[in-house]
Amino acid sequence: MHNGARKKTVNPSAYLALVEALTLIFWNKKPFELYLRGMPQDHSELLARLDFGATKREVSGQVVNLLRANEVRYLDLTIALMLDITAMDTFPNLMNQVDGDDMVAKAAAAVTELRRWTAKQQEVIQEHEAHTAAITESAKKAQDGRAFAQSHEDLKQRFLLMHSAGDPHKRGTAFEGFINELFALYDLEPRASYSLDHEQIDGAFSFNTDHYVLEAKWWKEAIGRRQLDVFKANIERKGKNTLGLYVSMSGYSADALAAYSYSTPFITMDGSDFMAVLDQRIRLDDLLDRKKGHASQTGHCYLPVSKIFSGSE
Repeated sequence: MHNGARKKTVNPSAYLALVEALTLIFWNKKPFELYLRGMPQDHSELLARLDFGATKREVSGQVVNLLRANEVRYLDLTIALMLDITAMDTFPNLMNQVDGDDMVAKAAAAVTELRRWTAKQQEVIQEHEAHTAAITESAKKAQDGRAFAQSHEDLKQRFLLMHSAGDPHKRGTAFEGFINELFALYDLEPRASYSLDHEQIDGAFSFNTDHYVLEAKWWKEAIGRRQLDVFKANIERKGKNTLGLYVSMSGYSADALAAYSYSTPFITMDGSDFMAVLDQRIRLDDLLDRKKGHASQTGHCYLPVSKIFSGSE
């Protein structure tokens, strides 16, 4: 590169690594927001353009997109943010979570990847054409929602692979991990399976100030009334604000849905719901909100996503 031809720039892959690291170093949204609010200092205009009501991954994409779009102005801030994150070797907010060890491992891997790219910022890119092409590709991936969309696509491919799994036990374990990652993408703070006296819980999560217990089944046959009755009893033994989400990939029998068509402490999801979310035809949080609203208004536990799309609900 000729002297003065252009200023040193941040490698596009470093921006992508920054999105990933920002998303994973905090689990709860409040400390994540506090951290970002403490970084800009002289660039308060950046904070005004962030939608902290979105997910951590979406907000991380917004931050990086703003930094990249005006790189000359924000280069010092970008490097400072990268160096601050790469200096992290503990993650207190993650360590306090039930699945803290796994969360810390993922955060440490993301920080290591960012550290690798940060070290390369000392090098000046020699090929103008290659750099321009990389910037173009980065712009596509770093724009608001792109990282969020890619996470959906990755989860969708995993979901489709599970359909061809021959071992039901392995598929069940993979399905549990899939649900946790999907719900984590929407900042629903999922908790993996845990045991209580005389009771096994598939998982739990939080949504709109309510606590949910989760039951997930991938059986050949539809879920019947007996399974839903057991789930209802489990919910009623929890706190007053506890609700339930029953997930059945094989759907529900007519008698089961009839039994919970007038009064229900839980909502339901099936395979069609997951495909709609993974295809990004509807957000998971919006889908849960519609299902909860339907249950509150009608007492019915079941709302097919097709009715939402058709406008009949």
